Amino acid sequence: MQIRILPDSKSLGQQAAADAAQAIGDAVAARGHARIIAATGASQFHFLEALTALPGVPWSQVEIFHLDEYIGLPVTHPASFRRYLHERLVDKVRPARFHALDGEGDPVLVCQTVGRELASAPIDVAFVGIGENAHLAFNDPPADFETTEPYIVVTLDEACRRQQVGEGWFPSIADVPERAISMSVHQILQSRRILCIVPDRRKAEAVRASVEGPVTPQVPASILQTHPDTTLYLDPESASLLRRQTRG
Repeated sequence: MQIRILPDSKSLGQQAAADAAQAIGDAVAARGHARIIAATGASQFHFLEALTALPGVPWSQVEIFHLDEYIGLPVTHPASFRRYLHERLVDKVRPARFHALDGEGDPVLVCQTVGRELASAPIDVAFVGIGENAHLAFNDPPADFETTEPYIVVTLDEACRRQQVGEGWFPSIADVPERAISMSVHQILQSRRILCIVPDRRKAEAVRASVEGPVTPQVPASILQTHPDTTLYLDPESASLLRRQTRG
């Protein structure tokens, strides 16, 4: 795992965006198309803003997959990740294809349908974050490291649901859905390259545990230690609990 600590969250987003654009361009040059996974949440704001503003990215040759979505939440809800991705990425860049997870459909069928598309060919680059409870996508602890299903139905733990309230997506924890569709840990790790974007002090303990602790389902993002090409983008706040030797 390569760790990059940028001066602030905006610089973090700009650097991650530059690297993402390069990865997309390299994939298109090598194979004629790129397949990517896009994350959501407050941690991705600066990254997606910078990425969609970059000139020359061959979006017409890019296929985008949705990382996770709440079950039962309409696309009109401000917290809908489908809405988020349309507003902050898809509608801005007009990719060749966007595989949305329909949170209002039959979740098992949605997992199967989009999962078949996802597993049909390798993913070139995945954009992910780390939750306050160290979740990876919506794989809360203890995460399932064994399943090979591309998408799974998960139950969100209290820490995850409280994070959604803290970020302002819902007025109270009672309003946060209890279940979601999530890309599995195994499927995320199949990506050729992973860019993990994690700003903010509230993520510092999760970052420390994910980077310096053992690889364990109790710290889902710790599995990124095993991936051969992961870059972790931090700001001084999210990196604040790392030991000096880890920080490099």
